[in-house]
Amino acid sequence: MHNWFECKISYDKVTEDGFSKKVTEPYLVDALSFTEAEARIIEKMRPYISGEFIVNDIKRAHFYETFLNDTGDIYYRIKINLITLDEKTGAEKKTSATILVQASSIHDAISSVDNMMKSTMNDYVISSVAETALIDVFPFEVVVRIPKDENDAAE
Repeated sequence: MHNWFECKISYDKVTEDGFSKKVTEPYLVDALSFTEAEARIIEKMRPYISGEFIVNDIKRAHFYETFLNDTGDIYYRIKINLITLDEKTGAEKKTSATILVQASSIHDAISSVDNMMKSTMNDYVISSVAETALIDVFPFEVVVRIPKDENDAAE
């Protein structure tokens, strides 16, 4: 299960016309705590930003699920209502869930949610779709290093 944090980074960005402009950009990081989120975003951004940058803000981001697709370049926040039936009263109950989808268009994002929900038994309604300002998402990756030979294993 992911524990997402939205981190805002401020730095001086060189524009296409050669001028320096102060920008603040949001990124999403998977981490266990605010402290780890700050450390991870600094580690991830250091190779891409020349000069100094600061982490302006960190806040929890609540996503029920994330669908990351490398072919997409836009992140969409999609809110769905899962519809269940209360067995005692027979009334419909709606439970909302927010999903983050990376896609190339709004239609691709909706299609991704529809394809994912086909494999479930849940009835659902998409109640809103919004493009986010997120620049990139950094899920937690477990790296397993397999030694190539016995010399690597000794290190």
